[in-house]
Amino acid sequence: MTSSSEDSGLPGEIIVRLDVMLALRKRRAKAVAAEIGMTEANLSLLKSGKVKGVRFDTLIRLCDALTCTPGELLEYVPNKADDAG
Repeated sequence: MTSSSEDSGLPGEIIVRLDVMLALRKRRAKAVAAEIGMTEANLSLLKSGKVKGVRFDTLIRLCDALTCTPGELLEYVPNKADDAG
């Protein structure tokens, strides 16, 4: 569910909360993928955080299908080492 940031030297990571939003909305990934024109495989990769990026048009379609905001799907978490600063 996260993008790896420790190996990349980034100051934090993005946590993908798509699985949480699907559960809250009682929607199946298969149905949402079909609705937004995305393959189930690609939605699964996004849901697991194994993608390097997401297009804004995909994010817009997801937000529309799930009636949510980007902030409900994605969360920024700073690295713990950076917090000690």
